[in-house]
Amino acid sequence: MIVLDIDDPRWVAFVDGHPSATAFHHPSWAKVIGECYRYPAFALARLDQQDQVIAGMPVIEVSGPFRRRRWVSLPFTDWCPPLERSAIAESGLVEELDVARRQAEVWQLEIRGHLTGSGAHASPAAVMHRLRLEPEPDHVYRRFKRLSVRKGITRAERNGVVIRQGESSPALTHVFYHLHLQTRRRLGVPAQPRRYFDLLWRKMLEPGRGFVLLAYTGETPIAGAVFLAWNGTVIYKYGASDTRSWDLHPNHLVMWTAIRWGCEHGFDTFDFGRSDLSNKGLRQFKGGWAPEEDLLYTTIADHPAPPGEHRLQDAAGTVIRHCPLWVCRAAGELLYRYAA
Repeated sequence: MIVLDIDDPRWVAFVDGHPSATAFHHPSWAKVIGECYRYPAFALARLDQQDQVIAGMPVIEVSGPFRRRRWVSLPFTDWCPPLERSAIAESGLVEELDVARRQAEVWQLEIRGHLTGSGAHASPAAVMHRLRLEPEPDHVYRRFKRLSVRKGITRAERNGVVIRQGESSPALTHVFYHLHLQTRRRLGVPAQPRRYFDLLWRKMLEPGRGFVLLAYTGETPIAGAVFLAWNGTVIYKYGASDTRSWDLHPNHLVMWTAIRWGCEHGFDTFDFGRSDLSNKGLRQFKGGWAPEEDLLYTTIADHPAPPGEHRLQDAAGTVIRHCPLWVCRAAGELLYRYAA
């Protein structure tokens, strides 16, 4: 297992040609994270005798003033298991990754996926929901389980909600970002720095590996969502909305517009993104669209995560929810990189 530059042609060719790769495996996603938070991004890869990649994963090296060096694949990412060309390549993968970690004198390796092997600690961290798409959007629409999903879509249309796809960076970095700040404060979570969304636009959305949808009533934006779309899978990554407009059901129409877009553009999977195991309300909402729910695992080698992390997050959340909007933004600008 060797370290390759994230733009190494061998790694790029491997990811481009792998049927299971998603936008999270694409080198541009790792570069968005690495450049925004000033962390090095690279790939750990196994090569064959022809010097071609047969297995590997993108990695970000993270550290902090009170934390040891760690390799994460990848921080701020729902799901990013290693890719391998065959079942043979998978043999001994965890052990090889751990050897590379120890040789680099890195304290811990954290993988967004379920791996087994010596020194690997895999635990369920969340769930993901994936919906099978079809060329005809109406066929997918008829599979939705809950009548409330269809009602939400219909009511949004009757209420005059209009969905627009962002055509330039301000749609993401200004319009969506403002809604995002409101939503993150309501949830008690710091918002990503604005430069993150600028990088996201330039490296992912503008080149055609994703898009932003915004819901309007008249000229007023009331909701929006960011989707990554590449290699057959559309991923719902971020959502935001104005609570005063929830009775108009804009989020239902945003989601349906993205699903319909995926069908019409030949994608085969719609990924609703990560949901915490304890968030029953969100899981129920996503379940109404008739997806398959699967556990998301985090695998750590060699040291398990330290206790107490969730207590600190809960305390920070209480502060953010009761402070002005600028506090949520400032916390993200100053501290978000240390959440990796």
